[in-house]
Amino acid sequence: MQASVEISFYPIRDAYLAPIEAVIAALEAAPDVEIVVNPMSTQVHGDYGAVMAAVTGAMETALEQAPGAFVLKVLGIDARAPHPRP
Repeated sequence: MQASVEISFYPIRDAYLAPIEAVIAALEAAPDVEIVVNPMSTQVHGDYGAVMAAVTGAMETALEQAPGAFVLKVLGIDARAPHPRP
């Protein structure tokens, strides 16, 4: 099954940019997923298992290094592909 996850990280510290960049770098290094970065969030696309492994791995590392909050939207489709309305 294909999946897309939109993820945002909000570190609870003054120097917030480095932890966000570290999450993006971890996601970009993950195999078998495609990453799209925009100013408000990062999108991860691919096979559900690969996407969730990349996201949970990046989140665990980030939270060990900097406390913060993650906001996720998980879709059971590839959000990049056009989908007909029912």
